[in-house]
Amino acid sequence: MGDLLLIATGAALVNNFVLVRFLGLCPVLGASSRLDNALGLSLATTLVLTLSSGLTWILDYWLLIPLDLGYLRILGFILVIAGTVQATELVLRHSSTILHQRLGVYLPLITSNCAVLGVALINTGRMSSLVEALVFGLAAGLGFCLVMISFSGLRERLAAADVPLHFRGVPIALVTASLMSLAFLGFAGLSQS
Repeated sequence: MGDLLLIATGAALVNNFVLVRFLGLCPVLGASSRLDNALGLSLATTLVLTLSSGLTWILDYWLLIPLDLGYLRILGFILVIAGTVQATELVLRHSSTILHQRLGVYLPLITSNCAVLGVALINTGRMSSLVEALVFGLAAGLGFCLVMISFSGLRERLAAADVPLHFRGVPIALVTASLMSLAFLGFAGLSQS
């Protein structure tokens, strides 16, 4: 149980995929202008991260490694991720059509989110069981969700703030992301204790 807690803390805070590893920045910068869109996209990404972590671990340890097909790892993982995203899109289309319409093009772009593939690839080298892989994927998704929601709230406040003309839009968003990244580096001490 302690190992799973360390894995979860490491994935969500200490080695956050967006602010520490710099994976998945595109959806954070592109879809975080409104809180409801950020919440919907981050929950969908968390679901995809969790499911694809488990499925890619199963694919790797039950098929690719026993048959010595490690060179097909990235191709197989991309296919699993694309299938998981399609299933998530179908579920959202039938359960929440408004959220599906609001997310628009960002939902299929989860397939090309480098954080999803990064989590799957890290799972193959570090996680020794399916439970660890699922916990790692869920914690990485929750860390992504934390960053998306925090960044969305900050961007909504910045839209109402008196920002100098040359810093409006993307420049102030990048400055804010860098300050958030510095704040998350403070969690690095958690792994030392």
